[in-house]
Amino acid sequence: MKKTSVLSTAFAYFLAISLAASATNARQVEQEAKDILDATGVKGGVVVHIGCGDGRLTAALCANDSYIVQGLDNDAKNIRKAREHIHSLGLYGKVSIDQFRGGHLPYIDNFVNLVVSEGTSKIPIGEVMRILAPKGVAYIKKAGQWIKAVKERPAEIDDWTHYLYDASGNAVAKDSVVGPPRRMQWTGSPKWARSHEHSASLNAMVSANGRIFYIMDEGPRDSIQLPAQFFLTARDAFNGTVLWKRELPEWYNHLFPLKSGPSRLTRRLVAIGDEVYTTLGINAPLSAIDAATGKTIRTYDGTRTVEELVSTKGVLFLVVNPDRERVDYKQENANCWTERDRASKRWGWDETVDELMAVDAGTGEILWKHESKIVPMSLAADAQRVVFHDGEAVVCIEAGTGNQLWRTPVRRSSLIPTGWSPSTVMYKDVVLFSGQKRSLVTLSATDGKQLWSSKLHPSGHFCPEDVFVIDGLVWSGDIASARPRSSGMFTGRDPHTGDVSREFSPDVEPFAIMHQRCYPSKATEKYIMPSWIGTEFINPRTQEWEIHHWVRGGCFYGMMPCNGLVYATPNACACYYQSKLDGFNALAPAAEKKRPAPSDADRLQQGPAYDKIQDTRYEIQKTADWPMYRHDTRRSGRVETKIPTKLKRAWQTELGGRVTQPVVADGKLFAASVDTHTVHALDAASGEKLWSYTAGARVDSPPTIYKGRVLFGSSDGWVYCLRASDGALAWRFRVAPHDLRLMSYEQLESVWPVSGSVLIQDGVAYALAGRSMFLDGGMRLLRLDPLTGKKFSETILDDRDPRTGKNLQSRIQHKKM
Repeated sequence: MKKTSVLSTAFAYFLAISLAASATNARQVEQEAKDILDATGVKGGVVVHIGCGDGRLTAALCANDSYIVQGLDNDAKNIRKAREHIHSLGLYGKVSIDQFRGGHLPYIDNFVNLVVSEGTSKIPIGEVMRILAPKGVAYIKKAGQWIKAVKERPAEIDDWTHYLYDASGNAVAKDSVVGPPRRMQWTGSPKWARSHEHSASLNAMVSANGRIFYIMDEGPRDSIQLPAQFFLTARDAFNGTVLWKRELPEWYNHLFPLKSGPSRLTRRLVAIGDEVYTTLGINAPLSAIDAATGKTIRTYDGTRTVEELVSTKGVLFLVVNPDRERVDYKQENANCWTERDRASKRWGWDETVDELMAVDAGTGEILWKHESKIVPMSLAADAQRVVFHDGEAVVCIEAGTGNQLWRTPVRRSSLIPTGWSPSTVMYKDVVLFSGQKRSLVTLSATDGKQLWSSKLHPSGHFCPEDVFVIDGLVWSGDIASARPRSSGMFTGRDPHTGDVSREFSPDVEPFAIMHQRCYPSKATEKYIMPSWIGTEFINPRTQEWEIHHWVRGGCFYGMMPCNGLVYATPNACACYYQSKLDGFNALAPAAEKKRPAPSDADRLQQGPAYDKIQDTRYEIQKTADWPMYRHDTRRSGRVETKIPTKLKRAWQTELGGRVTQPVVADGKLFAASVDTHTVHALDAASGEKLWSYTAGARVDSPPTIYKGRVLFGSSDGWVYCLRASDGALAWRFRVAPHDLRLMSYEQLESVWPVSGSVLIQDGVAYALAGRSMFLDGGMRLLRLDPLTGKKFSETILDDRDPRTGKNLQSRIQHKKM
């Protein structure tokens, strides 16, 4: 008894010492991670840790929910240990580990916020800088010293700080990188907006200093009748990482009818540098919010309720109405169009007197006030002047003093409904005002004298009409309708005289079958991006068109071109669904450099179980088994087996998170935990866990069991083959042409994920990789030997002709190998 007691005491003593040492080590690792994040100043986004070892520092670098972290290592034992550690913390997915195979870093260009390396790899600094996002940081340890390098933000890309680019109302970004979409930069949630028949989910979106900010209803998509959940959300502009969210407990009535706005909600959000300005409730005062953390910096006294705001030179110009009542909308008619007409008139502009207020953005000091009626969306400003329409005239106020400079009567529509609004653009020494349907009046900014007036081409579908100044010309386009069909004619006029300087029709066949999208067009100095069918790119200098029917923004807001990218907001539209991206997408132009074609030798990796699997009888012959998705290659969903009439639970096992449908063969049950990238094998009779295997990204579908093998695709771009008895890797083949990662629904995935179950028929395994036939060189269908992983053939599916938009099945290339 004494001997046992001594041994127990010794064990407890050494266990206590071990736990204390482990806790001390954990604190040291956490402190090291904190020191790295503090030294680099990276407060969120994608972090890559090269040479991750056991994964402890990798996990610690995920300091809060603002980070997505991936560790890379070339040692299989380190990878296994790191994955086990991160799984034990419950972080897997948000933190992940993958194999590093050489000098090429597996990420797209301009993507990563922080690269941490302790000098264990010989990666050229140029390769590190390639993957860094603008203002991203490389933190590399050499000879015991940390070296910090920051990637400069290119002068060729631009912010988008207001709804219509800036305070001037000219929705034209000074961004020469934005171009026709060729690559996916990132895609995120939600996949769909909440409803087509009611208020659009996304109300406002802007971008500044490498971040985007938006106000969106993220309530359940099961039914629009369920409560709304409005959030102000910040994402990294270059990789889509969700940096922070602020709930808006009181916002606009989300049941407001379709295509009825209200348009003013788009003017509730402005971002300048590292501050975001908005109201944190529908009747709340204006707040300034830290762009990096989401914390409130200051709240501006006397600003309840801000209905619109613009900003120039550190001054906020606000339209304030403290007596504004909430819209108490309740549906009265089952016909959505009847409700749209009723609501847009009932709650249209009521001609109440507002306060136009100038506020110092930094101090909150009210610089001046001016009482007036202010037509919705007519406010614009530059460094010297503020202009608006008071219901009868365009009024110009001196920005510094609030004194009225001039007032010129200009007619406007008698009704300003909630969904439509006038357009005001300030450009150098002219003011452009469109206050009646398809009309434009141009005034001198100096004295208000009318210079010229003209009819505009038809544009705007229950949204403001388009007026741009690009390349020194005032542009409008005929894009509004399908019956009678719009011509697509674009006209550019001299801003001082109204003379037509350029005019051209489409040089392609747009085959427009529907009305214009329900949001205003946007532009850059190189491209007009009209919202006709999807997203068109028109070069006003060369007069060339590219049409991209497969991508569009959500109703009400639409698209945002900045940061060298095009942001397409989630939508709930079925107006044109021949082929259309879903989700929240950031799209990039073509890459500057093309990568060489991959070799099959590089794409096939052999594991320890290669050629060491004893073939079993093909499981489909066992009538009680279910060896693949929906049972067989016909996807019949039918099995010949006996099931008792009274069912009871035999066992229950927790795998964690979203789990795929199971498959069963040879007495084992197989299923994947989707978001933790893990395939599990269980005893089918008892539920006992037999083994698990973690891949490089999500596994979204059940595996296929074939001759003692477990085959599945992963969103890391690989098809895996494991030994069914113990989960050992037999082989994996990279279906993706290159090992490149991006952000997909808040996790890192391949540009070409392998989705769905691997199909095996007649001794051939079929796998499909890619996201769209229109992006990243299309999609790839591979035929593989399921026993050896060797490739039989590869088919490239590229169904995009950007010049005509036609479905070109003739462009599908079939490459026999």
